[in-house]
Amino acid sequence: MIGAVYVVTDPGAPIPVLDQARAAARGGAWAVQLRDKTASDAEIARLAETLLAELAPGGLRVFVNDRVEVARATGADLHLGQGDGDPRAARERIAPGALLGLSVETVAQCAAIPEGVSYIGAGPVRATATKPDAAAPIGTDGLARIVAAAPVPAIAIGGLTAGDAPALRRAGAAGMAVVSAVTRAPDPEAATRALVTAWRQR
Repeated sequence: MIGAVYVVTDPGAPIPVLDQARAAARGGAWAVQLRDKTASDAEIARLAETLLAELAPGGLRVFVNDRVEVARATGADLHLGQGDGDPRAARERIAPGALLGLSVETVAQCAAIPEGVSYIGAGPVRATATKPDAAAPIGTDGLARIVAAAPVPAIAIGGLTAGDAPALRRAGAAGMAVVSAVTRAPDPEAATRALVTAWRQR
């Protein structure tokens, strides 16, 4: 279910969000997440519908961030932050086959992960400029503690690059999520491919 590389789109990046997602898919990402706190539900829904039509048939998972009703209306997967509502209620609203992710920043939060959550986004591993309100960095040691405490697979996130892949694997992460490493790369497709390759190297 969980793959190596998960790309979160950035509406402020040099290339359009749809092109970011398409490049990530060509590069081998297993999932993309549409994250835009200022766009309307209708705008996010249009993006999700386009990506689901184009890329889901090839196996890409398409997530929306925080938009429960958009996920319900489009059939997209959903990711929630700690302050984005009740995961149990969201699980009941979205499609039975949809994946549900939850951000986790501390070991203590692992105890409150309800049934129905498919994976956690664990971090931030490092400080990141793409999310100014992010919690304090946890490092790979903190990541390992969260992985050990979580009842579901953990995807590491927060300022990550291809060079981090070995340490993240050693910490027990199931995959890695990135924003700038792909969306602001000169060649987002090649950057995604490099991340996938780095993850698979032993």
